[in-house]
Amino acid sequence: MNSLEGLMVVGLTGQTGAGKTTVCEFFKNKGFAVIDADKIARDVTAKGSPCLAEIGECFKEKVITDDGEYDRTKMAQIVFSDKNKLEMLNSICYPYITAEILERIRQCGDRGERLILLDAPTLFESRADDFCELIISVIAKEHNRLKRIMERDNLTAEAAMNRINSQHDENFFKKNSDFIIKNNKSEKVLKEVTEEVADRVKEYYQANFS
Repeated sequence: MNSLEGLMVVGLTGQTGAGKTTVCEFFKNKGFAVIDADKIARDVTAKGSPCLAEIGECFKEKVITDDGEYDRTKMAQIVFSDKNKLEMLNSICYPYITAEILERIRQCGDRGERLILLDAPTLFESRADDFCELIISVIAKEHNRLKRIMERDNLTAEAAMNRINSQHDENFFKKNSDFIIKNNKSEKVLKEVTEEVADRVKEYYQANFS
């Protein structure tokens, strides 16, 4: 018997600074197993990894420290102001990330977990949406996101805008998602909306996978 039978993967993505991390925590509390693609991205670019070696070979800028660690701050400065270099970085990292995501999904199946939330900021860019049954996107007004990014990452307004502009716009997420969660009000409202979406996802699972 296939250990992944009856397992459903739900993609969680959205605009930077929209509050996806908070939404993810609410889904955890509703019983979803969570795969964190950002953490996986860090794992596959760890010191001594094949992925990091490829990055070092492809980028002329020194993005690996003398100690062999990945200089993420410097890389962010490079790629968030140059879309071509962002695409180059993604083309290196995504195959490693996708392979590890699939392995984590298999592990969830082996543990008997059946509702999997894939928390992935670059869900569409990495083509990870291909193995998601449903997609949820978190969006928010630009001024709210700008403020959150500046506070969260200690960035200037210009650097924060570079990150915002490197992503898809709101219409893209609306067009390519099954559920949209808007985060422009209080955390209490966000929790209520998220829990409603989680319940609807569970209903979908019961109707199609049980």
